[in-house]
Amino acid sequence: MATTLSPAFVTLFEAEVHQAYQASATLRNVARMRTGVEGSTAKFPILAKGSASVRTPSTDVVPLNGTFSSVTATLTDYVASEYSDIFNQAKINFDERQELAKLVGNAIGRREDQIIIDALIAGSAGSTVANTVVTTGNATASDLNVGKIIGAKKALDAKSVPPTDRHMIIHANSLASLLGDERAVSADFAQIQALVRGEVNSFMGFTMHMIGDRDEGGLPIDGSSDRTCLAFHRDAIGCAVGIPPKTEVNYIPEKTSFLVTAMYSAGAIVIDANGLVDITCRES
Repeated sequence: MATTLSPAFVTLFEAEVHQAYQASATLRNVARMRTGVEGSTAKFPILAKGSASVRTPSTDVVPLNGTFSSVTATLTDYVASEYSDIFNQAKINFDERQELAKLVGNAIGRREDQIIIDALIAGSAGSTVANTVVTTGNATASDLNVGKIIGAKKALDAKSVPPTDRHMIIHANSLASLLGDERAVSADFAQIQALVRGEVNSFMGFTMHMIGDRDEGGLPIDGSSDRTCLAFHRDAIGCAVGIPPKTEVNYIPEKTSFLVTAMYSAGAIVIDANGLVDITCRES
């Protein structure tokens, strides 16, 4: 007799996977999202810039004559699968359904983050902040410090990037190094201490996103221990989703197991390099 799962079980499991995915995808909503994409590519328009002209009575209107272009994101298919042996289910004393939901949901969530990180790294940043940038006092040249965050803000301001919807992705080590900056303990920069404690998630107009080491890659670090952190505007990066996270549970009789599979298809691309700043932080 075939082994089947009730519709209620599948519905509950899918909800738990989606909940785990949402909890682990820390970079959701940091990009221009396009959902329901059909095919393997998606185009994001690059809007032209122009200047308003003086209106002279009884003369023809002068058009902006803006040049419009686009960039293309290529979608990649991803799966996160795991078997659940029916014999093991009878021997263990924890809820395997919930554990499997976390396993595959977290894997898809981290992959969504990595798609965005990889696109930002691959894009040619309009500005960079070197690892030699120092602040006043005893802040070291290589760590993430207040001066580097100021430098990233200054670079975006200089290119007239809107002050809202700015984000910064930093490594856990970089966040900890902020406390090595003497200005971090100043009353004027008390928000840094609140940031480290997790009480706030913004600083100098940036929404901060902290990630640690990840099997998917995370923020890259080179042989000199220089890690690239990222400051960018939401409209500088586009993410196209063909298949949103979905889950299937199928019984595989040859393995006397249920095969749990989460699927996701997406791709990302830098739209406007002027809205992207690479911040180089040398870790000790």
